[in-house]
Amino acid sequence: MDIAIRMDDITPDMDWESFLSMKEILDTAGIKPLIGIVPDNKDKMLKCGEMHTDFWQQIRQLQQQGWSIAMHGYQHLYETRQGGLFPLNHFSEFAGLSYEIQYEKLKKGKEILEKNGIGTNLFMAPGHSYDKNTLRALVELGFTYVTDGFGYQPYHYKGITFLPIAYHSRKSIRKKGEKITTLVYHMNGSTPEQIQEIRRLFAEEDLKFISYSNLLQKPPVHPGCCMRLLEYGGATAKHYLVVARSWIKKLTRNNK
Repeated sequence: MDIAIRMDDITPDMDWESFLSMKEILDTAGIKPLIGIVPDNKDKMLKCGEMHTDFWQQIRQLQQQGWSIAMHGYQHLYETRQGGLFPLNHFSEFAGLSYEIQYEKLKKGKEILEKNGIGTNLFMAPGHSYDKNTLRALVELGFTYVTDGFGYQPYHYKGITFLPIAYHSRKSIRKKGEKITTLVYHMNGSTPEQIQEIRRLFAEEDLKFISYSNLLQKPPVHPGCCMRLLEYGGATAKHYLVVARSWIKKLTRNNK
């Protein structure tokens, strides 16, 4: 199993302490991850640290060092209550909106990245939610990869190559054979204990971590209807499992 790393919600005022801790772990392991840059962040929940005015310079340097860059939406604002083609969450910056609106949002995001010297053909949807109009607009704008979906090999759909993420991190990385997966990390608000757990994971000798650029070299398959249905069903099931666990935790706290 080849394991790649992706880091979401990268902004000028993110939790830099956690980000740099993760960078130190990755640098020590010699692994170059994928990072999702929000071009024009308006989501207050992502404003977790001191503003770095040299943000774009730092991102350009990371890209030059071999880190992969994805455009993580446009403003990271959820406008609909739809999960689209991959319903891990029932909220979206894109799914459910018209093609014209989605195209304009994606175009503006790409222009911001390019204005700041960042070119990329990788897309990362906020909330993992997108629909067919999103994919159509991405193709029109020159994007060729989406980091999302379930499975153990890249697949091609609607003109886009999808690079699957892990359904269950601990179980997914234990799979054997010629398979791939991506572990997703949100560093904002990470605790020292969580950082230490990541450090222990990278120290495990039987795991094979790879740079995200190596993942891009894997040839995609063409999924059939069954594979697409299994992915949709898996995302739906995981959504309701998370909702159920949240309710159980609330009930447990209220009964104490």
